[in-house]
Amino acid sequence: MAERLILIRHGDLGDRCRGRYIGRTDAPLSAEGRCQAAALAGPLARRLPNGTSILVSPLHRTCETAEIALGRGANIAVDSDLREIDFGRWEGMGFAEILAADPAAVDRWAALTEDFAFPEGEGIGNFRKRIGVAGERIAANPAGTTVAFTHGGVIRFLICHFLGLPDRAHLLFDVQPASISEIRIDGGKGVLTLLNERRHLEMD
Repeated sequence: MAERLILIRHGDLGDRCRGRYIGRTDAPLSAEGRCQAAALAGPLARRLPNGTSILVSPLHRTCETAEIALGRGANIAVDSDLREIDFGRWEGMGFAEILAADPAAVDRWAALTEDFAFPEGEGIGNFRKRIGVAGERIAANPAGTTVAFTHGGVIRFLICHFLGLPDRAHLLFDVQPASISEIRIDGGKGVLTLLNERRHLEMD
């Protein structure tokens, strides 16, 4: 059974995506994002024992982050449940644009009701369920340590899943690009032991 889950958010996507909602859009890393991914190599080498299970979202930005951080020879498994939420028509838009275009939908989004779905995109309820399925699969993994390269929203909801927090609590967690977070798992429940660690990006 899993004892530790290490969560890595993909690296930076560049100015074209900064401040915008990027979910299903398969954007590559920027030059800065590739440098951030390379900076993850050292801290991950110190954290990952032999036999670590390595999972990635199917999107290019997470696969690229994992390949740069771990090397192309790493045994990486794609888990489609770890993909970011689909923002539908709001993909690639900033909050001000979304608010101007559909203020009533923004109000429903803020209420975070189970039946809310992004216009032509994914529902919050479905997203929560598939993240829960991924979390249960991770908890049952015979590998003692799992590392998942994934997205900010996924990481926040996985933290809520393992800590038994309501969905709204995901707003409390800051998860920046190329950050490391960690959960200690015992009996399918978790304790958050590290959040948004980015000291590796400050090194020369």
